[in-house]
Amino acid sequence: MSALHTEELEQQWKSEQECLRQLVVEQDTEQWQKTTDFSGLERVGGVDLSFIKGDDVNACAQLVVLSYPQLEVLYEDSQMVALTAPYIAGFLAFRETPFLVEALKRLEKNKPELMPQVVFVDGNGIFHYREFGLACHLGVLSGLPCVGVAKNLLQVEGVYKNEEHQSQIAALQKGGDSFPLTASSGKVLGKALRSSEKSSKPVYVSIGHKISLDTAVRLTHCCCRYRVPEPIRQADCRSREYLRVHFPAALT
Repeated sequence: MSALHTEELEQQWKSEQECLRQLVVEQDTEQWQKTTDFSGLERVGGVDLSFIKGDDVNACAQLVVLSYPQLEVLYEDSQMVALTAPYIAGFLAFRETPFLVEALKRLEKNKPELMPQVVFVDGNGIFHYREFGLACHLGVLSGLPCVGVAKNLLQVEGVYKNEEHQSQIAALQKGGDSFPLTASSGKVLGKALRSSEKSSKPVYVSIGHKISLDTAVRLTHCCCRYRVPEPIRQADCRSREYLRVHFPAALT
């Protein structure tokens, strides 16, 4: 793709992000979110894409739905897809979201009773260059509450992986402890969460859509058996297993 075309596409996507950003709801909207034990929450979803080794076009798009609070798999959908949009930093959602929305639509058509009440996304929400990451994009397009959970820190808006950040991580004593990721503007864009007693390395939680940050952090902790929330972990494991079976030696 030429530099000129890339620049034009980037401007187009930036404009779309700005429009969709206005639709993000950063508060709790569901009754189950407002209870201490998430009473009424029965199904949590997770999405992920896994790629064939050396191939940035062909991927397995994965959706799983787990029971809550048991975190047992109720539904899974593995689909090979061909990504047509190019990768441009900060615009990952334009590559991946269409296939995740399609997976949710298939579920809604075939087994509507298993639709998730919230979806965990392997990536960021408003903790993003333009406060509109993959979790926001999927949330707005699907209309579902979404939580962004990233394994690595995105250095953005004055949040850096520096000594201060490392000392804050070291101060997280137990599972459930967290600290805010505050932008230069003073806005809290997300939280670093020690999600499990078993792992001192945090995950980075941010609002996707239709949930508050505090609720997102609390729910993430409740959905963790290990460092990564179980809906995302199961989506990742199952997409990789699908590739392993159908495309031997294909995993990155």
